[in-house]
Amino acid sequence: MPSKKSWVQIPFPAQNNIKYKEVTVHDEFLNEKFLESEINSSDNYIFDDNDITNIDSDTWMKALPSEHRELLRKEYREWLKSKKDSNITLDEVKDSIMNDLNFLHVMSVQEYTLYRKWDEIQRKYPRLDKDNVNHSFFEVDDVVDYPELLKIKENIWIPNDINDYLNLEPEILLCNDNQELTTTWNILRTFTSTQINNSNIGRNLYFIARDKITKKYLGIINISSDFMDLTPRDNYIGWNREQKTTKRMINHTAIGSTIIPMQPLGYNYLGGKLMALLTISDVVENSWNNKYDTDKMPSKLVGMTTTSLYSSFSQYNNLVYWNKRGHSSGSIKFEVSKETLSKIKDYLQREFPLKFWEWYIATEPQGMPLKRDFKQRSLSFIYNKLKIEKKYYETNHSRGIYFCPFYDNMKEYLRMEIPEDKLIRRKDFDNNIESLSKVWKEKYAKKRVENFQKENKEFINDILFYDDVIRMTWEETKEKYLGQVGR
Repeated sequence: MPSKKSWVQIPFPAQNNIKYKEVTVHDEFLNEKFLESEINSSDNYIFDDNDITNIDSDTWMKALPSEHRELLRKEYREWLKSKKDSNITLDEVKDSIMNDLNFLHVMSVQEYTLYRKWDEIQRKYPRLDKDNVNHSFFEVDDVVDYPELLKIKENIWIPNDINDYLNLEPEILLCNDNQELTTTWNILRTFTSTQINNSNIGRNLYFIARDKITKKYLGIINISSDFMDLTPRDNYIGWNREQKTTKRMINHTAIGSTIIPMQPLGYNYLGGKLMALLTISDVVENSWNNKYDTDKMPSKLVGMTTTSLYSSFSQYNNLVYWNKRGHSSGSIKFEVSKETLSKIKDYLQREFPLKFWEWYIATEPQGMPLKRDFKQRSLSFIYNKLKIEKKYYETNHSRGIYFCPFYDNMKEYLRMEIPEDKLIRRKDFDNNIESLSKVWKEKYAKKRVENFQKENKEFINDILFYDDVIRMTWEETKEKYLGQVGR
């Protein structure tokens, strides 16, 4: 077991002679979410690493309602009775981590992004071997492992003529309460973007954008709970931590966490700008308010955040209604394999049960995890314990931060200087889908077409869909798709 200066599990009941360190609560208990680039090894934890801490200490739980504190105490006691400890050693954990990091840390951000996509597809859609394939006159490699993918792929919009974009009538469909649409959304998200399809904890609305006439898919959107800490946005709004978190004004903004156009719409016609405009449409705004704005938890949507994949080039640049507010400072942490993460969790559960419980078991009263960034926190913790140099698990990478206010005096409202009924709608903000689509066609798609024609550039009419990765090695995937990352 660790020494006293590391972590010692204090059994129940609480020991009254222990001195606890004052912990500043940075909304550990509210709807917290961070960019990977905002997380680092010096984050404050609920349980401070330098002091012996106990679940019954009101020092760290004092920000919680008494009912929640009691639920957590009960939950922790019950978990201690049932948890099972493995025999894994620290050396085994470190060897597994270093094997992963030695492979990953030499990658560029683009290569790492593609590798995670390849790994995701291999795990979610394992290739069927000959024993699992029904008799066929075709070779095994010609058999479609997942026929549902082909059906969705064939329904992605492709222009027959260079000016076909003019005939598009975009609409967006809310997927949350429709299992078929939700399945389609997840397939499109997995196979049309190089970014890994990680589900967001907390509030989420999922939309499919399609052409109203042909029903062909144009893109996908996910609106979720806004990041708790985002310095450029926070400086722009001017709110303080109490207003943002304790008073929960953060619930009045959201983030476009997925804004993806299908290809070739994205490349040929700047379809990413269309998706970004649809993200702030009246359909999205009304859907959010209908679902989340209640008397018990006021959450009227007054502004939208989003971040770019890369800091400089972005589909949000020079986009009407969206303004760049700065960029995130920090890095991306390489994630170890699922097998290695499992070993880390086994080790933490045995040697640091309180931390493990806090990160992976503890819940909010509504059933959501108490910690939103538990994986990054646990990795940072174990890297620090093993004294692994940052060069092995971090790469410098910043993202652009963009924001769209829906009201002229939105900032005053979020700073709690005016009540909701004093909000003044932006006069220049016409966010019905027809108007936004018209802006996209006239301001962006038309100019894109004209520039292509002027420069004799070739239009691309190929659908970008990574279903062939199911049957590809990592080296084959890298050779074919590395240049497509961020397309």
